[in-house]
Amino acid sequence: MGYNRPTGKDIGFLRGVTGDPERVLIGSEINEDYFHDELGGVFSEPDVVVKAMSADEVIEVMRYANSNRIPVTPRGSGTGLVGSSVAVEHGILLDLSSMNRILELDKENMTVSVEPGVLLMDLAAYAEGNGLFYPPDPGEKTATIGGNISTNAGGMRAVKYGVTRDYIKGLDVVLADGELLNLGGKIVKNSSGYDLMSLIIGSEGTLGVVTKAVLKLLPLPERVVSMLVPFPTLEAAIRTVPLIVGSGAAPAAVEFMERGVITDSESYLGRKFPDNSAEAYLLLRFDGMLPEEISRRFDAAAEICLENGALDVLISDTEDREDSIWKARGAFLEAIKSGTPAIDEADIVVPRSHVAEMMLYAHSLQDEIGLRIQGFGHAGDGNVHIYLLRDDLSEEEWQVRLKAGMEKLYAKGYALEGRASGEHGIGWAKREYLKQHSSPREIELMRALKRAFDPNLILNPGKVCW
Repeated sequence: MGYNRPTGKDIGFLRGVTGDPERVLIGSEINEDYFHDELGGVFSEPDVVVKAMSADEVIEVMRYANSNRIPVTPRGSGTGLVGSSVAVEHGILLDLSSMNRILELDKENMTVSVEPGVLLMDLAAYAEGNGLFYPPDPGEKTATIGGNISTNAGGMRAVKYGVTRDYIKGLDVVLADGELLNLGGKIVKNSSGYDLMSLIIGSEGTLGVVTKAVLKLLPLPERVVSMLVPFPTLEAAIRTVPLIVGSGAAPAAVEFMERGVITDSESYLGRKFPDNSAEAYLLLRFDGMLPEEISRRFDAAAEICLENGALDVLISDTEDREDSIWKARGAFLEAIKSGTPAIDEADIVVPRSHVAEMMLYAHSLQDEIGLRIQGFGHAGDGNVHIYLLRDDLSEEEWQVRLKAGMEKLYAKGYALEGRASGEHGIGWAKREYLKQHSSPREIELMRALKRAFDPNLILNPGKVCW
């Protein structure tokens, strides 16, 4: 479908909307960071960047763009990994990161209302400062809440607390034609027709632009304890996870990692991990209100690990130890990136019982396709992050081997009853893997929904199912 590129007249209109020329960028004013996301595998230059400051500005931009068939790509911090926030059709890049106000804390209804540009780490700190808890915990803490909503981000606490979708009570959404919808609210339950709000969550900015979110909060756990469990093999570590989860131990997080990723993280951060002698590790976190409750669950999980081949159980019960372990875990992606010229990721989710098989298969591909592969992930919910590394390959050879590796990984993931993405989305980069492994009817329905929300297809075009 053909789109119009913004003209001088269009730029003048956008500057009139903002009332501030410094919030409408063109040409050399546009920083190259806007051309790509965190991985940088998708690269495209927007014609104009509009730094929105209010829902009214978003409404005016969308209304004008729709009338003039100018594509619009919403963007937060740009920390995505699949090109969702890259303006592949150029046009307007709508930067929402300055819409970063916390609007209301409602302790009676246990909700907080925020604009989409609020950073995850700032929201978490704000909630904690008020004795409350926002559970979604993606690894990238500088991501915006709007970005988390757009991909239905999960993170490390999903095994106990769920994902972003489970904490969205209400959304204000600007549609492609500029109309504002108020969906949901502070209500506890709702059976009032089709759940349009759930369609927006995880739609990667293709159906509407979120300008406000009402989020559910929980009481802040009074105590948190983690344990690091070394295992002789990755298979032994991951095969223990379903036993832990099924035992009622209820860990808040269950992560798996290998020694190679840990040593990369040590080099990147310049600080030692508590242990790096084993081939594989489980990292578990327990939280709750009563110390005796946590101790009981912690002891049960430790016993299961030792019965299934764990080499030791290392307790992290001080703030310094917690900080050391979880900072290292949070740096894994950056550590891997620092050791190679380019990487790409398969964000595959499979049933917990198949995580070990998925990771063992990924390792077997290293010799078959001639690429170094590293992985870690959320063993408790089956979401594995598998990274293919370029190292010293030429660009041409890298692309050939990368394509072969990705096709095999996604085919294996679907064969294990999995899906293409657990939390990073489809975006531009993973569209083919969604299409290859979805029925024609599924894709047809997705496209029908897109056209219902956005008949002119101007909103984040080229993403997900297109």
